[in-house]
Amino acid sequence: MIIAGAPDVPTLHAEAPDGVLVAYRRFAGERATDAADAAPPVLLVHGFATTARVTWEGTGWVRALQAAGRDVIVTDLRGHGDSDKPVDAASYGRDRLGDDLVAVLDSAGVEVVDAVGYSLGGRIVSALTGRASGRVRRVVIGGAGPSELFATWDPEEARGLLLRGAPPRNPVIAQVLRPALESGADREALLACIEGIAGAPLELPSELAALFVVGELDPVPAGVEQLARDRGSDVITVPGRDHVSTLTSRTFKDAAIGFLAG
Repeated sequence: MIIAGAPDVPTLHAEAPDGVLVAYRRFAGERATDAADAAPPVLLVHGFATTARVTWEGTGWVRALQAAGRDVIVTDLRGHGDSDKPVDAASYGRDRLGDDLVAVLDSAGVEVVDAVGYSLGGRIVSALTGRASGRVRRVVIGGAGPSELFATWDPEEARGLLLRGAPPRNPVIAQVLRPALESGADREALLACIEGIAGAPLELPSELAALFVVGELDPVPAGVEQLARDRGSDVITVPGRDHVSTLTSRTFKDAAIGFLAG
């Protein structure tokens, strides 16, 4: 896959409080308007078993935000991509993952961001707002709802597939994990992430401006309409899209860019 502009952007690392190194990359926006100059960078946080390059760079998100005049920061969650990959579940607690994002902002010298999180990334963005609420101006949460997917799994089935190749009874486990295994993801790190983040809430400060985006055919964010209603936020449903294809939707990009323009 060829990613426009990526070869000129170095991969940097922030050190989390527990010593884990978290990879990130920063892209400069095209300065077109005074409003864009005044806007903070946009932090993009990917989901489980993928990377920033695949989720945000390869799908055109970075280019779209740059064209809107926004600086962009992408990061690989710990256990993924170019970040360190601890293999103990305690290293993947919600607060630790939120602290990773704080470390990235500190390393990048950025005080305030807008943030977009997709799937698991939405929960990590919510963790960031809990750890450092004053550093997030507006958020977009895609493909995530009040129920955390891993909490519905039998952990032994996930362990069996990841460590022994045993087929799980739950077809969703195979649907989520097999593509990651085929791409060469670290099996023990993925298992630790599943065990560490299972059941993590999706909570945002009541005063924080937030937009939720879901695919019409995506079962993962079930219940998000009520969650949004309770906090007075909007939900945009992308017709005909599932959990994977929602991410690539131009509708999603345009909605996020417009909302973050504020």
